[in-house]
Amino acid sequence: MTYTSINFIFFVLVTALLYFALPLKKHKWIVLLAASIFFYLVAGYKYAMFILFTAVSTYLIGLWIDKISKNSKALLKKNKAEWDRETKKKYKNKVKVQKRLVMAFALVLNFGILAFLKYFNFFAGSLNDILGNFGINFSIPTLALFLPLGISFYTFQSMGYIVDVYREKTAAEKNPLKFMLFVSFFPQIVQGPISIYDQLAHQLYEPHSFDFTRFKHGMMLILWGFFKKLIIADRAVIAINTVTDSYNSYGGSTLLFTILLYSVQLYADFSGGIDISRGVAQIFGIDMIDNFKRPYFSKSINEYWRRWHISLGAWLKNYLFYPVAMSNVFINASKKMKGTRFGKTAAGAHIAKVLPTSVASLIVFLVVGIWHGADWKYVGFGLWNGLIIMVSILLQPVFDFILEKLHINPKAAWYSVFQMLRTFIIVLVGYVFDVAPGINESMNTFKLILTNQSFAQARAQISELGLGKKDFIVILVGIIVIFIVSVIQERHPSTTIREMLDKKPFILRFALIFIGIMAVIVYGIYGSGYNPADFVYMQF
Repeated sequence: MTYTSINFIFFVLVTALLYFALPLKKHKWIVLLAASIFFYLVAGYKYAMFILFTAVSTYLIGLWIDKISKNSKALLKKNKAEWDRETKKKYKNKVKVQKRLVMAFALVLNFGILAFLKYFNFFAGSLNDILGNFGINFSIPTLALFLPLGISFYTFQSMGYIVDVYREKTAAEKNPLKFMLFVSFFPQIVQGPISIYDQLAHQLYEPHSFDFTRFKHGMMLILWGFFKKLIIADRAVIAINTVTDSYNSYGGSTLLFTILLYSVQLYADFSGGIDISRGVAQIFGIDMIDNFKRPYFSKSINEYWRRWHISLGAWLKNYLFYPVAMSNVFINASKKMKGTRFGKTAAGAHIAKVLPTSVASLIVFLVVGIWHGADWKYVGFGLWNGLIIMVSILLQPVFDFILEKLHINPKAAWYSVFQMLRTFIIVLVGYVFDVAPGINESMNTFKLILTNQSFAQARAQISELGLGKKDFIVILVGIIVIFIVSVIQERHPSTTIREMLDKKPFILRFALIFIGIMAVIVYGIYGSGYNPADFVYMQF
């Protein structure tokens, strides 16, 4: 039951009917839980034991950490008069260590399952290759493993909850069924967004009355997601898959075209899927995190990652970047550098100041790369983005100096366009790692793009990628529509297109919605004999 199927739309409408019609008062969340369990079982019952284990283990460990916190506070209060300051400090440190060990147990347990299922065969194969190169006749067997639906998303979301309980930012949820809903909420289970407990949970548990405006806006967002997914992404992926199936048969120009097409397909696929997820949630009165803010308008790679997959970026910032950057190891290293002769120079002082931030950024993007897939090419993807960000942080004074000497106004319109183009090219380089079948093919792609450009060859090869002239025109028109909508959103960030349309005449709103529906029906890739493409981020 894919998000773009008629069955899914029927499922959502039936769930909405039950949610709003049944007289459950404060217990409407039970309908969402039942729908989420049903959806997951239909998607693959063999996956259910994994999400159930994550939900149960996280629920129990959350209660465990919460109990330690409450018991310690009660004991401190009881002995407030008897204990001196040093005794209180020692006890608090002891409790902190105990809570940290329990939290670490949860993280190792759940991330361990994810790592084993996702990366065991990758590391086994890599180790076998290394041993073989040294002439060691020993091989670690690979296993017939499968990746449960949404495991990265619900694992990250659950572990974020555990860290928040540890930090006492969030109180542990007492109701196991409510917590199960937070972990398994069906609109986000396929490809996110990765929600924060305090942002999502209360919305899930509170009863929502039917609101026609929310229903209308939700359906419009779903339609917009269908437009991007079925008309653009699922059409473009036909050509991309043709290239990747016989990657070494194509020249540099064709590969460059494929990378450009992939930038369109990936954005339309992922943002389209998120639009569908958020639209479905909005029907029930629930606002999920916006995962995209026009990332291709970014002026730096750092800004790009603040606009692309926002929920993953926020998770990594809160639960990995800050703990690493503010750890004693990096803080002490920064202080030591400041005390050196080099650290007393202008360059040294700057490097010492930003060292924790720059190294933490590199570590975060290595994790981003590994999260994207179990292959060395994804390590390359993470390293590329991490190194660009690290270098940009370290050399920022140099860039500012160059702008000043060249008398360039950084707020000038032409310079903003230049920054966007520069950032897009950097992003395209990263996409090479995504598209190429492996790390060796990635390196060869860079070589071919730089040394093997032939327009005539590309024209002949592109005509044989499974798409006709009409298909490329449809994709181009789709890109123009997305661009226009994105420009409007960029100019009016405080409102949505749907809210803007509410202020327009009814006939205009009706015409645009009708055109959108007809465009999906006429130009969407679906129907008998067609195997719909999975959402790209389902594999994560």
